[in-house]
Parts: sequence; structure tokens; C-alpha cells
Amino acid sequence: MPGPSPGLHRALLGLWAALGLGLLSLSAVTQEPFWADLQPRVALVERGGSLWLNCSTNCPRPERGGLETSLRRNGTQKGLRWLARQLVDIREPETQPVCFFRCARRTLQARGLIRTFQRPDRVELVPLPAWQPVGENFTLSCRVPGAGPRGSLTLTLLRGTQELIRRSFAGESPRARGAVLTATVLARREDHGANFSCRAELDLRPHGLGLFENSSAPRELRTFTLPPEPPRLTAPRLLEVGSEGPVSCVIDGLFPVSEAGVYLALGDQRLSPDVTLEGDALMAITTATASAEQEGARQLVCNVTLGGESRETRENVTVYSFPEPHLTLSEPNAPEGTIVTVTCAAETQALVTLDGIPAAAPGQPAQLQLNATEYDDRRGFFCDATLEVDGETLSKNESVELRVLYAPRLDDSDCPRSWTWPEGPEQTLRCDARGNPQPSVHCARPDGAAVLALGLLGPVTRALAGTYRCTATNDQGQAVKDVTLTVEYAPALDSVGCPERITWLEGTEVSLSCVALGVPPPNVSCVRFGGAEVIEGLMRVAREHAGTYRCEATNARGSAAKNVAVTVEYGPRFEEVSCPSNWTWVEGSGRLFSCEVAGKPQPSVECVGSGGTSEGVLLPLAPPDPGSRAPRIPSDLAPGTYICNATNRHGSMVKMVTVSAESPPQMDESTCPSHQSWLEGAEAAALACSARGRPSPQVSCSREGAPRPQRLRVSREDAGTYRCLATNAHGTDARIITVGVEYRPVVAELAASPPGGVRPGGNFTLTCRAEAWPPAQISWRAPPGAPNIGLSSNNSTLSVAGAIGSHGGEYECAATNAHGRHTRRITVRVAGPWLWVAVGGAAGGAALLAAGAGLAFYVQSTACKKGEYNVQEAESSGEAVCLNGAGAGAGRDAGAEGGSEAAGTSEVPAGGEVFAIQLPSA
Repeated sequence: MPGPSPGLHRALLGLWAALGLGLLSLSAVTQEPFWADLQPRVALVERGGSLWLNCSTNCPRPERGGLETSLRRNGTQKGLRWLARQLVDIREPETQPVCFFRCARRTLQARGLIRTFQRPDRVELVPLPAWQPVGENFTLSCRVPGAGPRGSLTLTLLRGTQELIRRSFAGESPRARGAVLTATVLARREDHGANFSCRAELDLRPHGLGLFENSSAPRELRTFTLPPEPPRLTAPRLLEVGSEGPVSCVIDGLFPVSEAGVYLALGDQRLSPDVTLEGDALMAITTATASAEQEGARQLVCNVTLGGESRETRENVTVYSFPEPHLTLSEPNAPEGTIVTVTCAAETQALVTLDGIPAAAPGQPAQLQLNATEYDDRRGFFCDATLEVDGETLSKNESVELRVLYAPRLDDSDCPRSWTWPEGPEQTLRCDARGNPQPSVHCARPDGAAVLALGLLGPVTRALAGTYRCTATNDQGQAVKDVTLTVEYAPALDSVGCPERITWLEGTEVSLSCVALGVPPPNVSCVRFGGAEVIEGLMRVAREHAGTYRCEATNARGSAAKNVAVTVEYGPRFEEVSCPSNWTWVEGSGRLFSCEVAGKPQPSVECVGSGGTSEGVLLPLAPPDPGSRAPRIPSDLAPGTYICNATNRHGSMVKMVTVSAESPPQMDESTCPSHQSWLEGAEAAALACSARGRPSPQVSCSREGAPRPQRLRVSREDAGTYRCLATNAHGTDARIITVGVEYRPVVAELAASPPGGVRPGGNFTLTCRAEAWPPAQISWRAPPGAPNIGLSSNNSTLSVAGAIGSHGGEYECAATNAHGRHTRRITVRVAGPWLWVAVGGAAGGAALLAAGAGLAFYVQSTACKKGEYNVQEAESSGEAVCLNGAGAGAGRDAGAEGGSEAAGTSEVPAGGEVFAIQLPSA
């Protein structure tokens, strides 16, 4: 049977697939219900905005479906199981759209909720009053129309940035829109000029949106204070036509005072005041000028306004007219003997009075007549007018002066016949004459030599003294008068009448007198300084009259004083104290012979040698004045007798002076060498030091630091630094001496290295150390035939490299200097291994001998360790001795021996110890 065709096979597969899908769909229908869904289920949209709603179902094949809403629709998109629709211009506060589908004879629904919100775009603060009285309440009202939902709104009233009240409308209906916030606020002074505003906040953050804020435009509040009392108005009660009167208007307690306005007026005339503000007070000051049209009773008004309110004060002012009275003379400038009429009159109904005499009635003039004389010149007349205004009596007056023409008069009171003036101060010279017109006055000497400058301020001098003729002249005539001028001045003592310096000669007769200038003539007296007796008449001059005298001249105008120096001169005279007969010159002292001689003027002195080495020699003298230049100080001065001659213009005098020469101590290298040497063991002696000087100096030397001990012979400890001091009457001289102690050589140490075990072919070294001063020269003596011996640069070390048998034997070290020679020996043995057998066999026998020798060596070594040393024994014997611890070293350098001898003597060998060195065989 043939198989199915491929097409059929594919069809069957498609059927099975369709059945499988149907079964799966049927299974799903039976497992879950059908539903409808609306997205978004809840939405918050800005008012006037748009929104897409998506309506869907899970029904596989819904019969029909749709979206029910009252809102406007703009576009729709849909599929088998869904529907999307755009809603536009959403304005209602709250709507509930419904999504529905018809499925399997059932209606599926989903209901949504759409709410709108509106931002607080309009925030309005109700206008504030133009002016608000301080202390009274005013209302703040804020409106936010349309904003919502109201439950999300918060309103805040602010003063500047300060929050006054804040209110949240939470809990209000979601459909509620717009809000109003009202508050009552007390007005304060500090609120003046403050800005008030309202802030609205729409908080949609809980709904996934933001915080929307807006504020109203600020409104400025103006507060004011106007006291209930009216202003204080001050003004004159009466005001004359054409005159000015001060007006002031003051009010306190204004705020703000700068905003206040002031109005001042006199009747219909407005005044322009100067306004002054001080604190809360206002002061308006001006002047009111009355015109003829305002004559009569008028009102003065002051009105102050602030914040739309005003305070006013009124005062009554009476304006009146009262001209000045008229006073006339029939002849203002009347010649002497003329009849003059005086008239006093007023233009109004005023009552006039002339020099106390009233007129017959108000409005009538008053008169008087007189015969003019010189005593009426410059006579004043007084006219007084009185007028009664508004119950007050007013007065005005006028005066006039009469001039009478007459010839000049020169009275003694105005132009005295005798004038006495002091010299110096500036004076105004006056000679006044009476007369009208005013006379001119001229004063001159009869000979015309001098003219007085009258009426001018000028200095008074002696040249003005004398008699003058004064003439006064005007167009009415002239007058003549003679006057005498006396000029007084204080005394003066000049160099002609009273010289500053006077010289007298001892033994002569003189008088001390001074002539002084002055008017009136002065009285002159002279007194010596420190005394009270006035010097008068002749006196015989003595030296004690020299000094300073005080001369004083006195008159009524003052006094003058002057010092007069009196010098008394006399011939030369020697005094032993100031010019001694014996003088000692000290070399190097820099002093010169001082020979001061009494005499005036100061004598000149010269001293010349007489006889011997000083014959004709000029003795240098110290200058009498310390500031004068001294002569050259000589390095050497010839002693002897000198003749000193003193001379001035009043004579001369001679004196013999004996001069001796001395010098201070002096030491140098020739008299006291700075380096000296002593020999150890020699007899102790003093340092070789002496000094030059006159008188002969004493020289003493001492060791610096530790003092030198007293001993009979020189020791090395005497070396060191010494200070020698030379002294005489004219000073001291010191010198530092270095002392060195020389001594004979001693070989202090002779040692071998290595100390044990030297075999053939090995190396060894001998070291020789010597103590000596000056340093010793080292020399060696080796066994005969010892080859290849090396020495150090100063011969202190002997060395052998590759020892052989011929190097064994005795070695001697010798130390030599200028004071002697000293030697020490050491024995070196070179042997092989067989030597140890012989040595071992002999060791037992040698032990007893060694014990005895050791006892003897101990005795000798003990003595050496004490450091004893005898120079004489060292020189006379060839035995080894210990020097400076050499005995102690003998124990270390076993086998060394030595001796000492004087220079030039032969060596004396001494028995020594053997120093064995074992040289093991190779």
C-alpha cells in the first residue's frame, strides 16, 4: 500500500496543530475570567491639558468595546482587544471615564478617575490703605482664584521675608478650587515702608509631580502718627506796614516727619517758611511782611497735614501804619551868634514831644528857638512820637545834631604847654584844638629844624626834645601856643664813660669812676663782687684789688649795670713750689720741667745750662697753659745746673735749678736671656738675670704655677717657666724665662719580640728605649758574623729576618749625649729541637740554683722598683742600676743587662742574665 502524499501529510499536520491550539485556548478559558482594564486608572492632569487612555481586555474575541466619557476626544487607535483614545482640553475638576467590552454575552468594565490641577498663576493681595495710623489694625487679604485642588494649597502672608501667618487647606474637597486667606495686623512705626506680600504653594509631590509656587506683587504700607494737639504758632500781635515779623509754627510727635506738609498764611497771603526737621518735631520759620492793603485785623494760619489728616492753629495779627516823625533845623550849620529854630512834626494822629516838651495836641508840631554859641556845637535834639494801636502804645523817635561854626581854641587840657615822654615806646603826639570846622594844628621848632608828627603813632627819641610853636587854623581864624617836650630815658653805661676792662699797676694811686648817660642824670656806684662797700676816692693799688666790680647807674626811668674787670699787673717772681730748685728727669716718662712764674702779664721763662755737660743746653719747659703745644720731649737730657730767667714788661728775675737724670728698669735678651739650661745633679743656682736703670733695680724671679721647691741640686722638676721682675723707684719691668733641665742618658728598656719560641728561619726584633736630654744617640753591638741586621731610622729598633745560628749571642744597646753614655745587653740563642732534651735534663739541677738566684734577684728587683738612683754610683761602677722604673722593667726584659759610664771612658762589662729563645727545627 502506497504511503500518503506529501501534501496530505502537511495538511494533517496543520489540522493537528489547529486542534492543539484550540484545546489550549479552551483550557485557558476554563482556567481564568475575562476582564477589562483602563490605563492609567488614576490620573492628575493640568487644567486644559490632554491625556491618552488605554482600554484593553483579555477576551480573545470581544464582540464590541468602547470608552465612555464626557470629555472631548481628539484621536483614537484600536486593535482586536484594545482601544486608545486621546482626551483634550480637560477642564472639569474630576471625571470618571469607563472602559467596557462585550465578551461571551457578558459586559466587562473598568472605571478610571481623572482629576485636574491648576497652578497658582494668580496670587492677589488686596490693596492696602494709602496711610495707616500707627496703633490701629488693618486687614491683609490674599486671593488665589482657580488654583487647586485646594487641599494641596498653602497660603502665607509675609512682611518682607517674615511670615505673619501660614495656612494649609489640607482636607478640602478634591473638587474645590481657589483659596482666600485674611489676617488682621496691628500697624507699627517700623512697618512704615515695609512690603507685604502673599505666597501660594501647590504641593503635588505626593502625586508624582512638583511643588508649584507663586507670590503676589508686594504692596508697601505707609504708617503715620499725627498727634491730636494742634501746632504751636508764634507771631507778633502787631505788625507795622512795610516791616517784617518773625513767624514760627512747631508741632511734635509726627511720624514720619519727613512726609508732613505745612501751610502758613497771613490773611490771603501765603508764606514760604523754612522747614526744619529734628527727631519727630517739625518747625516752620518765616517772616511775614505786611502791606498797606492788609492794614487792620488779619488771621495768621498754620496747617500741618500727614496721612490725609491735618492739624490747624490760627492767631490774630493787627497790621498798622506808623511813619517816623520829622525833626528839622532852620540852620544846620550856624555861625556863632545865629538864631536857630527847631521843629518836630508827625504825619499821623501821633502826639510829638521835642526835648521833653509835648505839642499842644495830637497831629500838631512842637518848636523851640536858640542863639547859637560854641557850647551849642554838636548839641543834640530829640523828637519822640507816640501812637496807640489795639490797646498798646507805640513810640518812634528821631534825633538831629546842630553844628556851630567858631574860631580855633588851644586849651591846656587838649594841648598842654609842657610834655614829658619816656624814650622808646611808641606814642601818639597830640595837640588838639577846638573849633568848627575842625582846625588843623602844626607844631614846629622856631628854627624849623624839626616838626612834630601830630596824631601819628611813632617812637619817641631823644632828638625830639625841645620847644615847639603850635598853630591851630580853620576858616573862622587861628590860635598860637608854645609847648616844651622833654624826653626821658634810662641810664646807659658805654665803653667811653665806663670801659669794660681797666689795668692798674701795683703800687700806683688810682680811682674807680664810671660816667653814665640818661635823663634825668643818673647816680652811679661801683661795688666789688662779693662785697658791699662802695668804692670811692683814691686808693693805692695792690694785687688784691684785681677782680670784677659791679657798677650800677640809676634814675627815674630805670637802671643799668655793667661789670668792670680790673687787672693789676706786677713784675716776675719765682716761687719754690711752682719752680723747684732741684728737679729729677726720668727717662721715658714724657714729663718736662715745669717752672711757673708769678707776674702780670705772664712772664716768659728760659732755662739755659751753666757748666759741665749742660753748658749752653736749653732746658725744655712744660707750657704754662695745658692747651698750648708742648716742645718735643728729649730722649736724653744732660744733668747739671741751669739758670732760669723770667721777664715781662715790668722787670725780670733769675733762679738756679739743679737737674739730675734717672731711668726706670729695663731688661732684654742681653741682660736676661729668655731661654736658659741647667744640668741635672749640678749645684742649684739662681737665674742669670740683671736689669739696667737708675737707681739700680732689684731683680727677683719666681716660677709660674707650682713654686720651685728648695733643694741643693738641680732636678728635672725644676724645668718650667719663670717670671723675673726688675723694680726701682721709677717703675718695673718683667720678663718671662724658659728653663730647661738637661740630664745623662739611661737605657730604660731593652726588649725582644717575640718573647718566646724562635726557630731557625724565624724573625725577631730588639727594641731599645733611652731617656736623656738632649735626646741620646742610639748604637748597637751585635755578635760577630751576624748577617742581615736591619735598623730603624733612629736606631731604636734592631730587626732580623730569617734567623740562623750566627744570630745567637749577646746584643748591646748604647745611648749617648753630651753628658754621658749608658749601655744595656741582651742575649739571644738560636737552637734546634735537641736543645730541649739537654735543657730538660738540666732543668732539675738548675731548679735549686734558680731558687737561690731568684731570692737574690727579688732583693735587687725590690730595690729597683722603689725608683732609687744615685748619680755618683752610676758614674763610678759598671753595675746595672734602675732609673725611673727601669728596675721594674727588668722583670719584663729578663736577660737584659746594662751599665753607665762617663763620656770618653771605656765600657765595663757586667754579668747579665741569659734570655733564651727556642728555635724549633723545621
